Amino acid sequence: MSTKTATINILKTPTQQDWIEQAIGNIETILLDHSQCERKAAGVALNLMFRYPSSALLVRKLTAIAQEELEHFEQVNQWLDKKNIPLTSLSPPPYGKKLNSQIRPQEPDRLLDSLLVSALIEARSHERLGLLGTHCRDQELGKFYRSLMASEARHYGLYWTLADTYFERTLVQQRLEELSQVESDILSTLYPKPRIHS
Repeated sequence: MSTKTATINILKTPTQQDWIEQAIGNIETILLDHSQCERKAAGVALNLMFRYPSSALLVRKLTAIAQEELEHFEQVNQWLDKKNIPLTSLSPPPYGKKLNSQIRPQEPDRLLDSLLVSALIEARSHERLGLLGTHCRDQELGKFYRSLMASEARHYGLYWTLADTYFERTLVQQRLEELSQVESDILSTLYPKPRIHS
């Protein structure tokens, strides 16, 4: 990945080669984890809708995200069926927990941080699905991963736009800078188990 791509995706650092090798060497586990990621992403959007039901724009945008994440969940599950991979749970990597621990508990900070953490996760997903699409040995699966990239980029954009709508631009940029550094630090050490966000 080039630095330019990482900058576009608001990511401080691009994914390293060791993750690519780990993921490609364990593609069935990555598929299973991907299924869990799509389900969790839908849940995040739904939880925000329930937490801020009077924010009409937020509810409308997140409804669209939740629907699309569930569609992706079903599509990944079809791949699991195709490859005879049972739909079982995997232990999550520390990525999500550590990022979410940065969300401040008091409003309106909680809303801002929730939107920006979600934006960062979607940006990293966009990057890594692209890497899977490029390096996957199964050409059909690689094509599937590349087909999801635009959605992940759009989801990042929607979360960022919501943050920019409800908060001052300078505040959004300052907090995004802080959180993106945390995100990069979390991934500086490769998690020993293959995961989308390891």
